[in-house]
Amino acid sequence: MNIRKVLDNNMLTPLLLRLGLAIVFIYAAVSSFLDPNEWVGYLPSFMTEMVDARTLLPFFSVFELTLAAWLLSGVYVRYAALFCAMTLGGIVVFNFELFAISFRDIGLMLAALALAAYKEK
Repeated sequence: MNIRKVLDNNMLTPLLLRLGLAIVFIYAAVSSFLDPNEWVGYLPSFMTEMVDARTLLPFFSVFELTLAAWLLSGVYVRYAALFCAMTLGGIVVFNFELFAISFRDIGLMLAALALAAYKEK
């Protein structure tokens, strides 16, 4: 297989972005089910004041799994990517005091925006 031909393939870029973002959302969701104590602190306080964090976290995890499945499906990718970008942006904004950790979500948010902006040739 010619590596240049694979890298020049117009479909490789969105596929890699979709896979990368989906893996991030799957990991976070599965990890929060397995060890919720590690994840409840990332929920915004305005939400946990209304709903207990231990109740809210599983719903957010299902939301993340839904986003991952949507990305992997390849259907309406632009909208899925925009939802991912908004989710990641919200995580950064509402966890600014944890910026030493959440700064990575800025790169992921930009990857999601790149996927949303991607136009096939």
